[in-house]
Amino acid sequence: MESGVKLAGHPVHPMLVVFPLGLLGTAVIFDIIYLVFGNTHWTLAAYYMVGAGVLGGIAAAVFGWLDWLGIPAGTRAKRVGLWHGVGNGVVLALFALSWVLRRENPELPPTGAIVAALIGLVLAVVTSWLGGELVNRLGVGVDVGAHLDAPSSLSGRPAGAGLGASSQAGRNNGYNGADRRAAQTAAYAGAERRLS
Repeated sequence: MESGVKLAGHPVHPMLVVFPLGLLGTAVIFDIIYLVFGNTHWTLAAYYMVGAGVLGGIAAAVFGWLDWLGIPAGTRAKRVGLWHGVGNGVVLALFALSWVLRRENPELPPTGAIVAALIGLVLAVVTSWLGGELVNRLGVGVDVGAHLDAPSSLSGRPAGAGLGASSQAGRNNGYNGADRRAAQTAAYAGAERRLS
C-alpha cells in the first residue's frame, strides 16, 4: 500500500520520524550523563532537544495520520497503525510534560522531568517496533511492484517497471534479479504481489 503523501517519490512520515526519535532519545542519554557526572551542560542541551523533538514529532504525526487514513478499514494494518499513532501521541505528551517541568530551571530539571522522558523513550521503542511492523510485515508505505531492481523513485517510472529485464548490476553470486522474480517462494517483501 503506497503512502498518500510523498516528497521526491518517498513517503514523508518516515523521513520526518528520524528527527524526533534522534532528538528525544539523545535528550534522555544527556539526562543520564547528567545523573552520572552532575554536569548541568547536558541537561541544558537536553531541554532544547526535548522542545525540538516534540515539535518534530508533531510534524511527523500529521503525515502519519494522513497515511493512516488511507489504510483500508478492518485490516490488521489499520489496527496496528492506530496503536502506533496513539502510542506515539502518549510519547509526545510525556516529553511535552518533561519539557514543561524543565522550563523553570532547564539546567536542574526536577526528577519528574527526567522520569517522564525516560518512560517516553521506553514507550517510543515499542511504538517504533509497531511502525516497523506496518512497513516490513504489512507493506504500508511500500510502492506497488517494489522489488530489488526497481528504478529510482526520481525516474518517474513505477516501481514495477522493468520486471522482465535482468541487469549486470542485479547479479550477486550468480543470483540475479530475474532469478529472484522467477522464484516461487517469497525472496523479499512484496513478492506475492508480482507472482499473481
